[in-house]
Amino acid sequence: MKIGVITDGISRDLEYALNVMSQQDLEYAELQFVWDKEIGDHSPEEVQKIKQLVAQYKVKVPCITRHNFVGLLVMATEPADEPYKKHLEGLKRSIAVAKELGTNLVRIMSFRKEMIIFGHNGAEKWVASTGSWDKLLKLMEAPVQAAEDAGITLAVETGNNAMITSGYLARKLIDDLGTKHLKVIWDIPNTLYCTDIPYPDAYEQIKDLIAHIHIKDCKIDIAKATVTFCPLGEGAMAPYLEGIMSALRRDNYQGVISIESVYRPDNGTFEDGFRQMLPVLRSLAG
Repeated sequence: MKIGVITDGISRDLEYALNVMSQQDLEYAELQFVWDKEIGDHSPEEVQKIKQLVAQYKVKVPCITRHNFVGLLVMATEPADEPYKKHLEGLKRSIAVAKELGTNLVRIMSFRKEMIIFGHNGAEKWVASTGSWDKLLKLMEAPVQAAEDAGITLAVETGNNAMITSGYLARKLIDDLGTKHLKVIWDIPNTLYCTDIPYPDAYEQIKDLIAHIHIKDCKIDIAKATVTFCPLGEGAMAPYLEGIMSALRRDNYQGVISIESVYRPDNGTFEDGFRQMLPVLRSLAG
């Protein structure tokens, strides 16, 4: 099983993060924030420095993980709007960085969540954001075209504040768009906040579409709108971890499982959380 980490979960100092990875024999460095910038905002010289460090520490970059299209309101956004065009340009820069660093995978987010997308028997009039799904498909056309033109794969992350919050919706989005250039970053804990059942339900819906996985653990209180990150296996992920790992082995999953080091122990650091999570994940991955 290929295990990696989102490097800024250790440190935004890329060389420090890669040194920690080297000490832990980790091979896959996912890039999100490097130094004082989000990936895709670096100068050509800075990209070359990143490339040099990646080669020096003998790691591979499995995914360029910029927050492309995060937070934009679907029903209030048009392709001609400046914020949309700004995000599209950021995506194109992400694609260029991906090619420079030898990866074929670039993350895309799915705008901002409409709580109820579909409705029936009157709900479509009174409580659903009717039309938001078709609008999402329209807004995804240019990003998908950019990926097709560049010959790379976009990976839509299952988010807890995004339009795609579950295995079902990820599958539907990709099927409705009808493209081979869009896959899934399965951020499993994010979907728990939206009551998705990761295994077997979500896994069986998207197992052929999973390009990359983010893993962490959390305790969830939806009624209080609260998430508390915790050690892996001690939160809402606990009932699903062994089943998911067994299924990934059985189905010969070829992607990377990236630690999203967002848990910070009391009086500790995010790096401490990473060091606590890694041996647990390795034990589960076998």
